[in-house]
Amino acid sequence: MVEDLVVAAVAAASAGAMYLMAAARVVKQYERGVVLRLGRLRPEVRQPGFTMIIPGVDRLRKVNMQIVTMPVPAQEGITRDNVTVRVDAVVYFKVVNAPEAIIAVEDYRFAVSQMAQTSLRSIIGKSDLDDLLSNREKLNQGLELMLDSPAIGWGVQIDRVEIKDVSLPETMKRSMSRQAEAERERRARVINADAELLASKKLAEAAATMSEQPSALQLRLLQTIVAVAAEKNSTLVLPFPVELLRFLERAEAPGRERPEAGGSVG
Repeated sequence: MVEDLVVAAVAAASAGAMYLMAAARVVKQYERGVVLRLGRLRPEVRQPGFTMIIPGVDRLRKVNMQIVTMPVPAQEGITRDNVTVRVDAVVYFKVVNAPEAIIAVEDYRFAVSQMAQTSLRSIIGKSDLDDLLSNREKLNQGLELMLDSPAIGWGVQIDRVEIKDVSLPETMKRSMSRQAEAERERRARVINADAELLASKKLAEAAATMSEQPSALQLRLLQTIVAVAAEKNSTLVLPFPVELLRFLERAEAPGRERPEAGGSVG
């Protein structure tokens, strides 16, 4: 009799331990538990920690509530200005409603991935090449709005969308390189023209000042001679001052009239 009671007690303890092992579940801090009892959703969401379910009746689905980083495969498309490009992106999202993420969509990760690829191709077709290269912040916001609207119905919230890279054809890269080089050359010519204009104005002012003071012109001539001599040239050509020629002409003019006067007297 006692032996039968001991055996029954051991069997009951074993059955209880097996039931406890089958019913016990642990939900991690970053997870939430969704219970389906005989296929029907239970309203309460299991919080992190130890929890119990009914074995064979309940099914516990754990949902990760962390932010998920999902790369979007590169999508090829034609921009609004008829340029073929390949664009890839990355999506940051998280589950905010665990029951909807389980019930509303079969696989919320796959759904977000497909929606991101479709939205990325759509944004390529609506944008110009310059926008893809220089105005990515606006395009990121547009992608986020396009993804966030359907994702809310799946219990998912889009945190951020970033365009990673824009790949251009080699012909387009060469064309853009030539365009950039032409733009730099145009800027250099404009700068040189502005410098020439400013220099010509300064030279005109200097010429006007020297025309009023002939001695200033002579001083400038001497400065030029000194500068040329400093170059250690073997031959130095000095211009003959025009003012000296005029002085000699004025000094020679009276001497020419004297012989004519002497001949008339004789």
